Amino acid sequence: MTGPLEAAPRLVATHAPRDPEGVVVVLHGGANRQGDPRVSPTQLSVLRMVPTARRVARAGGRRLAVVRLLNSHRGWAADHTPLDDLRWAMARLREQYGDLPVGLVGHSLGGRVALLGGAQDGVVSVVALNPWVYPTDGVPLPGRRVLVVHGQQDRIAQPSHAEAVARRIAASTDVGFIRVPEGKHAMLRHGGDFDGYAAQFSVASLLGADAVRLDPPVAQVLAGEEWVTA
Repeated sequence: MTGPLEAAPRLVATHAPRDPEGVVVVLHGGANRQGDPRVSPTQLSVLRMVPTARRVARAGGRRLAVVRLLNSHRGWAADHTPLDDLRWAMARLREQYGDLPVGLVGHSLGGRVALLGGAQDGVVSVVALNPWVYPTDGVPLPGRRVLVVHGQQDRIAQPSHAEAVARRIAASTDVGFIRVPEGKHAMLRHGGDFDGYAAQFSVASLLGADAVRLDPPVAQVLAGEEWVTA
């Protein structure tokens, strides 16, 4: 039994069709916090990803399972990072769904997890929304489809850092970058655009472009344009 000061990651199902053709894992952000480091399901960074997960579920219909990963700890510690939680989640999903292809959608620190964890077996699609990254981040992601969506008025996660990481990853695979001129970090303004782009790209990557209606920025990225302004 989990003790009062212990923490463990959790998977929360948003959509669980009987026979899905793919799985999307939605990853939240959230900085370190003094005192209790555990993730709460009611913290704002977690709640913000609920509409994102629901948007992916609506776009994928009965063909995609969608789950949210609640990390065991806030932030990024030296002895335990959200990448550890993602590895745990991928193992659980393999037990449940076998070798179905997996898409990752992450915001802020969750975007960093998606970009760094996208090399795991089974991942075919990565979407990073306003990712909080170091400009030196980036791992080879051959065979994956990658999309970064970044608000240009983000004052928490610097767009220039995300662009540097996107260019580094582009050495190993196709990467699309959608700039949202008035977008800010919390994705409250233009939130429907962030969620919609993530959903459309994930469905197109996992099920094919004809499986979803595409907004122009996503269609441009899938057609081969690397840098698009929404």
